[in-house]
Amino acid sequence: MSRPLDRADRLLRPTGGRRGTWLTLIVWLIVVMASVPLAGQLSETEKDSLTVELPRGAESTEVAALADRFDEGRISLGIVVYVRDSGITAQDRAKVASDVVEFATLAAGAVEPARPSKDGKALTAFVPLDKRNSNTSADNAEKVRDRATRNRPDGLEVRLTGPAGNSLDAADARKSTGRALTLITVVVAAALLLIAYRSAILWLVPLLVVGVSFLTTQAVSVLLAKGFGLTVGGGNEIVVTALLFGVGTDYAMLLLARYREELRVHEDRHCAMRSALRGAVPAIAASAATVCVGLLCLTRADVGFNHTLGPSGAVAIVCGLAAMTTLFPAVLVLLGRWVFWPRVPRAGVVPQTADRRPWDRVGGRIARRPRLVWLGSALVLAVLALGCLGLRTGLDDEHLVIGRPGSIAGQELLAAHYPAGQSRPAEVISRAEAAPAVAEALKHVDGIAEVTPATVSTDGELAETKVVLAADADSVAAARTVDRIRVAVRGIPEADARVGGPTALAQEKAQAQAHDRRVVIPLVLVVVFVVLIALLRAVVAPVLLMLTVVLSYFAALGISWQLFQHVLGFPAVDVQVMLIGFLFLVALGVDYNIFLVHRIREDVRHHGHRAGVLSALTATGGVITGAGAVLAATFAALTSAPQVAFIEIGVVVAIGVLIDTFLVRSVLVPALALDVGPAFWWPGRPMGRHAAVPAAGDGPGGPGCEEVRCRKPR
Repeated sequence: MSRPLDRADRLLRPTGGRRGTWLTLIVWLIVVMASVPLAGQLSETEKDSLTVELPRGAESTEVAALADRFDEGRISLGIVVYVRDSGITAQDRAKVASDVVEFATLAAGAVEPARPSKDGKALTAFVPLDKRNSNTSADNAEKVRDRATRNRPDGLEVRLTGPAGNSLDAADARKSTGRALTLITVVVAAALLLIAYRSAILWLVPLLVVGVSFLTTQAVSVLLAKGFGLTVGGGNEIVVTALLFGVGTDYAMLLLARYREELRVHEDRHCAMRSALRGAVPAIAASAATVCVGLLCLTRADVGFNHTLGPSGAVAIVCGLAAMTTLFPAVLVLLGRWVFWPRVPRAGVVPQTADRRPWDRVGGRIARRPRLVWLGSALVLAVLALGCLGLRTGLDDEHLVIGRPGSIAGQELLAAHYPAGQSRPAEVISRAEAAPAVAEALKHVDGIAEVTPATVSTDGELAETKVVLAADADSVAAARTVDRIRVAVRGIPEADARVGGPTALAQEKAQAQAHDRRVVIPLVLVVVFVVLIALLRAVVAPVLLMLTVVLSYFAALGISWQLFQHVLGFPAVDVQVMLIGFLFLVALGVDYNIFLVHRIREDVRHHGHRAGVLSALTATGGVITGAGAVLAATFAALTSAPQVAFIEIGVVVAIGVLIDTFLVRSVLVPALALDVGPAFWWPGRPMGRHAAVPAAGDGPGGPGCEEVRCRKPR
């Protein structure tokens, strides 16, 4: 037995042996007991997503960070808009006056009488709410909204908007999305597992272990946040949840398939698990490493959402890998063969070939003309990729969510009856002594409707001047006005002025996303390519695999863009989608190729190149297809979210995974491997001049279990 195999056997003994099984379960029980109270602290460690997700180092982010130095910076302003198209009535004014009195009991400052619009059709009340305690701020914002909409006269439209309204709508969307996503993910994964294994019990085990890994992920995130300053952003929890459930279930299905193979070879289930772990864990670990490394490339991103998603996602993958390669095998061994009931695998019993017959036929057809097959497959992907032509990126506020949230409707009402930028002004922070000069310079800038008096910071060093733009904050005209403001204030060097606000933030977020695509995408490609070279000890195979994954990404993007335009009615692709979709599809697409090619490499040693490719395709066809269906369904669950960005990410990744599973992994890669021949492994050689003869006792998982002291059959 070789030394590497001996080392691997020692590493796997704790989860495959009898004593190790109970030890593993005890350790995980302790981990779960410790994780429960820690996971409950996650919300306390999460940073405000509205701040964390801003572009790092951008001028608008600096303005947001300086807000706490002002009394108003500790305020989340709620703007309550009352509109009657036929004109405000006396009854309406009485209702608004009564509301203002009640708003004062919730406000963190004075609530002035409502301001009328020039057209006499609207009244607006400004309610300052303390945002230092996010829970209290959200509760008070909800109370303001409830009071404003209660007992209103017929025909009077009332909306809560402004920062407080935006935050409340975002929090409501996150809560509903999180609950719905978790429920849909569990139901879909359970249904697919039940179909795949047709067992009354088995489908529960992977889901329970994924649940444990989810709990552990939250606990580890809290520890890293407190001990090492890991930034935990609530906004990316939805994506991390989909990733963990999808990948964790995939790992479980791959290990289950190998374990079931080994149970047909070994009488003792502990021996079967040891052998299954030897065969499956290297590919699973390599897959996890690829996804983790790809996610960690996001630490080079400028956009806060991308930057925090990388470490958070990597923590989830590591926790999922640990649970699926230790706890999951221990539970399976403890439960015994009956967990597969009614299709219990028995040693020496030849399984029915119905599941493998389709893949035998697929392999046979590919083997007849592999070059024609891969050229045809590549052409199909290239044609699908043409759907990307004309793709537009960047969503305005009106299309960020499905439907018409109250805060968006309120902004529209404000824009219709007041200066368009009143609810979302630009903000200029300067040295306090230069505030008069800044205000004077701003008066001469085209596109400004109003310059409000400057407010001084609590330490007296800074001044904040709010600028109401004449155009809507999302418009091109507003962006040009912000550019002119920056030019004007930079002409006052002693002011050391910075310009922020919604319009400036949108500009800088687009610039940061462009930077992230330029930097992160090439970095992901290089890093994943290096991981593949190290795993396969080849160059040709990794090059071909990377090309297939990139081609499938553009095919998925092309299909998705056509769906967004012509079916879902989205005018553009959110700026997050291009990068996040690419990262997930490259990392997860390479995953399935790793599972297939690792098995091909293993079978080639025993059967030769051509037979090894076909044998591996037959052995892995069912399980990888099932795993791909589960992962695609998990990400498709993101379409239940009201946020358009999450819907688009879910659609792109789900379509890409299905393409990788049913076309790239099942047809294109095997055809390439057959056409290229043994040169597929250049410069390495996974076999000698002749196929190696398997040692006595070798099963599907590699070396036999002779060295294991198997006691009585179980």
